[in-house]
Order: sequence, then C-alpha cells, then structure tokens
Amino acid sequence: MSALAHEASCDPGLDEVLWQAWKAMDLPEGYRAEVIEGAIEVSPTGRRRHTVLTYRLRRALEAHLAGGGLGVYQDGNVIHGRKVCIPDLFVGPEDLDEIPDEEGLGVDATRVHLVAEIVSPGKDAHRRDHIRKRHRYALAGIPVYVVIDDFDAQGTVTVFSGPEPDKGTYSTKTTVSYGTSTTVPDGPAKGLTIDEALTRP
Repeated sequence: MSALAHEASCDPGLDEVLWQAWKAMDLPEGYRAEVIEGAIEVSPTGRRRHTVLTYRLRRALEAHLAGGGLGVYQDGNVIHGRKVCIPDLFVGPEDLDEIPDEEGLGVDATRVHLVAEIVSPGKDAHRRDHIRKRHRYALAGIPVYVVIDDFDAQGTVTVFSGPEPDKGTYSTKTTVSYGTSTTVPDGPAKGLTIDEALTRP
C-alpha cells in the first residue's frame, strides 16, 4: 500500500520542495520513497511472489544481455529532473558511474535502456505502475517499460515501447495474459521472450 506524503498540483516550486524532502527522508528498512507526480510515495518492499518474479526476470535479462557491456540493477534511484522512481529492475551500463544524475543520488533516467515493475496488490499500486510510472518513464525517453501484474485478471505482461517524451506516453503497448509469450521489441533486450517459464506460480 502506498501513502502519499505530499499532494498538490505540479509546479517548479513544489518539485524543489518534494526533492529536498525526499533527500532528507530516513525510512525504516523495508520501505522506499519515490517522487513521481507531485507527491512523495512511500511503499513497502515486495512480498515473496514479487521477489520471485523480480529474480526470474533479472536472470532472463542477464542471460540475454551477457557480454554486451550492460548490467541489470535492482531497486536503484532512476532520476529525471526532480522526480525519482525506483523500478524493480533497470538496464544500464555495467559501470553506473557513466550515467550519474546531477547530484550523484542515482542514475540519469535518460541513459537507462529498460525499466521493469512487478505490480504489488492494491488499486493504488496498479495505478502507480500502469499509469504514473509509465508517464514518468516515457517523459524520460526510456525505450522499453515492462510491467508484470499478477493482479490484472489472471495475470498479464505488458511491454511499452516507442517513448514519446513530449507527450509522456509510449506509442506501442502490447499486453498478453499469463501463458502467452511476448517479446521485447526494442533496445539491447530486443528479442527477449517473457513467457510462462517466468510467470508460472
């Protein structure tokens, strides 16, 4: 479940206030804070199933990207402007010192190749990953966004590609139900198949 620590319309002053508040936060273990759309969102880390799916996707990505000079990272700060998302996984250079954000608090989102989220239970978690984070990742121009959602009907995998940063959206969206495979269409992970081997119970 997510708590909105601050909420108001987005403006440059608010962005700076939220950024400074986020930097000053000292959360207990097991929680993370993100600045997404005019709010600091605090949420717990994932349950066991969340961990299993994250692990399987990470292993699949690492095998697919082997030898390409890229790494797969978990729970790192991906920063664009004064917004901070902490995707479950992201793909970037093996040496993240190549893509620091301006303040050295994370990585520059515009240099990230792929992000992935495993959706937690609850309507707010669904909206965060399917709507708010999709918008934020598209604004940053991240080429591919993968969403694995146990709680959408009987489970779905959605792959967004073709970011349109000026609109904050992706031009292509492919959603399949668990049991049907889909393939990453662009970027270094192009050709990676996400199938039942990954989403199985």
